[in-house]
Amino acid sequence: MLKIYGIKTCSTMKKAFDQLDAQQLAYEFHDYKKQGIDLNTLEHWASRVGLDVLLNKKGTTWRKFSPEQQTAILSSPQHTLQALQDNPSMIKRPVLVSGEHILVGFEPTRYAALAG
Repeated sequence: MLKIYGIKTCSTMKKAFDQLDAQQLAYEFHDYKKQGIDLNTLEHWASRVGLDVLLNKKGTTWRKFSPEQQTAILSSPQHTLQALQDNPSMIKRPVLVSGEHILVGFEPTRYAALAG
């Protein structure tokens, strides 16, 4: 079964949910706001897709940090991972996990391929 991680009220998440539902794909939703995210999961994702993919520098949460805070967050992988755990809104959404495959961000063509 697919597992999708994100924030329920996010417009990009809604697009992902709509496409998964249209394709009649079963999935489990993990809501960062209600459930948080554990460090082991973040470390696994980072090892598979890279921290640069996971960290959403375009979002409002990232932009609220001062340049000094941003530099501190980026100073080491552990600092970045801790910041993502403390501020899951900084994780690019959605994160879709299917077995060992991890898709970060919503791309309709990549989601369509899941049905095949």
